Amino acid sequence: MKINYMFLVLIILAWPLYYLYQHQLGAISFLVLAIFFLIKAMKELKMIKSEEKPDDNKPKREKIK
Repeated sequence: MKINYMFLVLIILAWPLYYLYQHQLGAISFLVLAIFFLIKAMKELKMIKSEEKPDDNKPKREKIK
């Protein structure tokens, strides 16, 4: 997800989350934000791991009996 789209999603979610915060339900808004950033971090981690895999193509050693 590009940074522009991430900011757009956060701006769209800002009003409902602030509404919950005003009505003493701030924990729900923080939970939603935590889930959003957890999903974002998992996608980034998966992308980093997929970039590292092609470098691990080492030839296998033969076992000596």
